[in-house]
Amino acid sequence: MKKQALQSINFDNSTVDFILDAFDKARDSEGYVVEKSNPSQRVLTDEGVEIKADEFAGVVKGSEVYFKSDLVSLIKLSDRLKG
Repeated sequence: MKKQALQSINFDNSTVDFILDAFDKARDSEGYVVEKSNPSQRVLTDEGVEIKADEFAGVVKGSEVYFKSDLVSLIKLSDRLKG
């Protein structure tokens, strides 16, 4: 059996919405993660990039650093958590 590398994390829409709601976030009409109390304010990754809900992979514990589900973002997150 071949080993496959983890390339992304995928949540279904209801799970993403549940997690976003727990952090007082929502989706805007274009699918971006926004502040629930200010829907015109889009959430940014630690690199300053707006993040769509379908790219959302999670939030770093103890902060509001959002990260995408692509491999590069997950490697950067791993390096950050090790350091």
